[in-house]
Amino acid sequence: MSVYNSLDSITEELHKCMKCGNCMAVCPIYKETRKEVGVARGKISLAEYILSGEVEMTKGMADRFSLCTTCMACNTNCPCGVRFDKIILAARAEAVRKKGLHPVKRIAFTALKMQRVFNFGMKAGSIFQGVALKNVPSRHSKLARMRVDVGIGKEKLFPMLSKKTLRSEFPEVVTIKNPKMRVGFFTGCMINYFYTDIGRAVIEVLTENDIEVVIPKFQACCGIPASVNGDVASARSLAKRNLRAFERMGTDALVVACSSGGTAWKHVYAELLENDHELKALADKWAKKSYDISEFLIHQVPFKKEGLGRVARKVTYHEPCHLNRGQGISKEPREILKSIPGVELIEMKEPGRCCGMAGSFSLVHPNLSVQISDRKTADIQTTNTDTVATGCPACRLQLQSGVENAGFDREVLHTVQILAESYRAGKEELKRSK
Repeated sequence: MSVYNSLDSITEELHKCMKCGNCMAVCPIYKETRKEVGVARGKISLAEYILSGEVEMTKGMADRFSLCTTCMACNTNCPCGVRFDKIILAARAEAVRKKGLHPVKRIAFTALKMQRVFNFGMKAGSIFQGVALKNVPSRHSKLARMRVDVGIGKEKLFPMLSKKTLRSEFPEVVTIKNPKMRVGFFTGCMINYFYTDIGRAVIEVLTENDIEVVIPKFQACCGIPASVNGDVASARSLAKRNLRAFERMGTDALVVACSSGGTAWKHVYAELLENDHELKALADKWAKKSYDISEFLIHQVPFKKEGLGRVARKVTYHEPCHLNRGQGISKEPREILKSIPGVELIEMKEPGRCCGMAGSFSLVHPNLSVQISDRKTADIQTTNTDTVATGCPACRLQLQSGVENAGFDREVLHTVQILAESYRAGKEELKRSK
């Protein structure tokens, strides 16, 4: 039974927990709050009480289950192999069934399912964002700072909405001569509406490697924001839309440059749709054809190295939780960075530690999110690098906000952007040599 169907479905996972407390050593929430409710063990106890009928799923109980970034660090540190991410998703889905969805989230997730409405809202936002946001001087990126104090004397930094979405910037099929492969590109929301520079880098790198890129116009949000907040119905609707959009276009593979989006395609869609035989088969098919961009470039192409030019950067790499622990991808981004001439990779002490973004968690618990981020920012500072690379646009937002607030001069980029920069440098070097 899917964890999205009933809290009863994770009884076996609950019984695995022996309450040893090993999760306390790695939980980013517990490290900041030092409260039992913040750690996996505490929430497992709450879930057991609910299942036994000793307590009810109240709003206060639902709030406690929201205190989790779903970073999965507890999973990897658990000697009993408890999948706490499954438990938290089941508990949140149960909370929505019993208490309903928060009105703001209900409006947001409904809009995500109505693509034209959502596109219109984002377009309007790009025009009028100056009313709520103010520009922040930055050497490296165009940022906006929300006029909201998160509770600990700091403001949250956000990228400006792009005036033109990525999907409207490119044709549905980016054709090249004699392609060796035809690959679909799932843009997700942040890359399509905010970080279009990441999307352009993905397309640039793929075409540089003789790959025809297909960008279905009717793709939508990956559905992870809805699924992790317990809105299973919205998540299923978005999963169906995406599967049908890419199936219609027919590609050899699908690439994603967002760790949450990759997790959706590889793992979540099949679980969401397990009761629909036809769509479950489709989800399983695309799960096998889906790759993170770094994984695809290392294991499926592999990417060209002879055309790489020198890029003078000292880089440290932040591992997104859903890329490292969620998909098991850790070496591949580093292999790409190490292959680029001029790049010096310097590891931080805890590259896999959660940055505190976790989607809506950073909005619901902004002070905790920033406190978790501050630890990551301090770790970045010790590397004395000039660039932070990551594989997730949401992490990029959080990391950039952290270093800007701390006054550190660091550029935060997706790994594929640095690779695209190297290809451009290679072309310039070739021109100069002629």
